[in-house]
Amino acid sequence: MNAILKQIHERKSVRHFRSDKVKIQDLKEIVRAGMAAPTARNLQAWEFLILDDEKLLSHLSDQLPYAKMLAEVNAAIVVLGDSSVKSPSGHTYWLQDTCAATQNILLASEALGLGAVWTALYPYDERMQPVIKACQLPEHLIPLNIIPIGVPTGDDKPNDKYKPEKIHINQWKAQ
Repeated sequence: MNAILKQIHERKSVRHFRSDKVKIQDLKEIVRAGMAAPTARNLQAWEFLILDDEKLLSHLSDQLPYAKMLAEVNAAIVVLGDSSVKSPSGHTYWLQDTCAATQNILLASEALGLGAVWTALYPYDERMQPVIKACQLPEHLIPLNIIPIGVPTGDDKPNDKYKPEKIHINQWKAQ
């Protein structure tokens, strides 16, 4: 199998981590991969916040109901949409741009032998506010997600989500 396709099929949501430290250089490379994602009109309506302060990660773990694993890792990336970036017609594409960047971040983490999981913040105000407050984010930056990153224990496995009945060619076929 092609190496890229193999990496895509092996990607998994990792929620169980060892205590090994993730190198800052690996985190920067992961973010660089995020920035290689498609971006509407090349607006690049994204920012990336690398977190490696264990007290901050622990605090956010306490605040975020679906990101408890932040207490187990020593690094995370917050993917931020820049709502101030608009196309000439006034449209904003931060949501599309940050979702594509997030997928690249997850794949890059997998490629480096690290584990990662997308934990949603947007559109839930009760999840976004703790991150906005703790990280002192300006108003125009919207936290899409926080991605805990670490060395996986090996407990988490990829799910085969392929369903041929979801594929339609040339016309809609009722199931």
